[in-house]
Amino acid sequence: MPSPKNGHKLAETNNMFVSYRLPAKKHLKVGTNDLLLTFPSSYLIGKELEAAHGKGALWNGDSSRLHVRTAQYRYGWDWGPVLLTTGPWKPVYLEAYNVRIDDLRVSTKVDESLAVVIDVTIALSSEVSAKACLVLKDASGKALKTADITISKGQGSASLESKAGELELWWPVGYGKQVLYTVDVQVADEGGKPLDSKAQKIGVRRLRIVQDPLEGEEGRSFLFEVNNVRIFCGGSNWIPADSFLTNISDDRYRAWLQLMVDGNQNMIRVWGGGIYEPDIFYDTCDELGLLVWQDSMFGCGQYPAYDDFLKRVEAETEQNVKRLRHHPSLAIWAGNNEDYQVAESMKLELDYNDENPKSDFRKTNFPARHIYERVLPSIINKHSDIFYHRGSPYSGYGKPTNDRTYGDLHQWNVWHGSQEPWHNWDQLSGRFVSEFGMQGYPDIRTVDYWVGDDKAERYPQSRTMNNHNKADGFERRLELYLMENFKHAFDIESYVYYTQVMQAETLASAYRLWRRNWRGKGREYTAGALVWQINDCWPVTSWAIVDYFLRPKPAYFSIKRELRPFTVGMTRKEVITYSPNHPNTR
Repeated sequence: MPSPKNGHKLAETNNMFVSYRLPAKKHLKVGTNDLLLTFPSSYLIGKELEAAHGKGALWNGDSSRLHVRTAQYRYGWDWGPVLLTTGPWKPVYLEAYNVRIDDLRVSTKVDESLAVVIDVTIALSSEVSAKACLVLKDASGKALKTADITISKGQGSASLESKAGELELWWPVGYGKQVLYTVDVQVADEGGKPLDSKAQKIGVRRLRIVQDPLEGEEGRSFLFEVNNVRIFCGGSNWIPADSFLTNISDDRYRAWLQLMVDGNQNMIRVWGGGIYEPDIFYDTCDELGLLVWQDSMFGCGQYPAYDDFLKRVEAETEQNVKRLRHHPSLAIWAGNNEDYQVAESMKLELDYNDENPKSDFRKTNFPARHIYERVLPSIINKHSDIFYHRGSPYSGYGKPTNDRTYGDLHQWNVWHGSQEPWHNWDQLSGRFVSEFGMQGYPDIRTVDYWVGDDKAERYPQSRTMNNHNKADGFERRLELYLMENFKHAFDIESYVYYTQVMQAETLASAYRLWRRNWRGKGREYTAGALVWQINDCWPVTSWAIVDYFLRPKPAYFSIKRELRPFTVGMTRKEVITYSPNHPNTR
């Protein structure tokens, strides 16, 4: 609740994902001014809201988190600790202006012939008349195209057109160059006095999510097509890179994302229990050619949809869509992580065939369906050209989330669920596998970091070791997959190594087998695989393929091998041959 010491309350805030612009001019005085920020307990506020509006079902963390618009992983997850941080996590600053650019929308539209139209819309902070100069520049700063914009009542727009081949296209890594242009806007009053300026970097690309019938199999494809080329997406899921977000420097973001490119990956999924990442994250993805799958920040829960909650959701969605929509790397926006799965598992009121726009989902015990199917798509479609997907996983076409023939799939029947042998990945495929994984210990140096000087705790089942693995039943599950595949020892060096080899073989096998399902146009039976997960938020044993200190595990390298342009693999099938003349015929 920010309040200047000058004695005037500016606002009471309630959403970590929203930037607040507060008028302070009339409260300022000559000399020193103080701004006082007070932070009540978000945990206690969540408990109060839960008592007033009801308790929802969830996986991971305290149920009160569902009412608080903050990073949900702070309440603890099956890979992270409970650390409810508080305080300003982004800069606070004073801005002075007469008229400012309140909104700049740059919409790049590329048709099938690859001709380009760049639509630019400007909204000023007040309804004044003005003029603007629009310039499209290349990487060297050379002006390629210009346009003059007349602004009336604070609004103005213009379009820049280019023939196919006139501008270079932006491509995902491995398919071409990541060419970026700058759209520069200078606004002046009618007398020519500068008022404000703003620039955005854009990429020119045509991106579609194709959901077409397939040859010889039930269901539809779920694939990404860029500049008329269909892309197999091999990549990772991303969680916040630290339990304390202000620890993450720009260089650290770049190092993480460069690791993905160096590992032959081309897509990253920003998971819905974390944060809408800062601009440096998406800027780097643009530069490196990493496609971004973006979730809204809802994860593993039965979220509410009362009026005040919806207002908070609407504000955060509009702000973040406007902030991110110009990035060429941003390929898809999903409404949540696994909330439909929670609804299915809890047998909530969920009829996938109910597409009636008049249905009031807020009156059901799955009220957040109103958010995912009404609120989010209306805002995203109004303010951007981003493809919206209701959730992850989500099948569509009236199918449940575990359907393997439509939409995207979280395949957790290795490790979780039925705990299948990892050799069965080919039988567990989906049209687009947006989560799957296997645990493995981190680098032995990372293990020794958390053990510290207490050498008595340096064995697999010690209290310290167990405290650095947050997954339910991890002891039995690790041992199940180890015993099925290895004759292993229990000294810590050996145990760490065998879990790493197991993780490496498990994940490599998945990529190898699922890439076999990418068989040409009309036969893209599996169009992508995103491993859970690339990173950790603290030193821990988890599903990550690179540990908290950016030390790759062997799985990182085995995945890199399988995501080369060409890889060789085979699978074992049980075949019974019948020979009437052989005595052992069965």
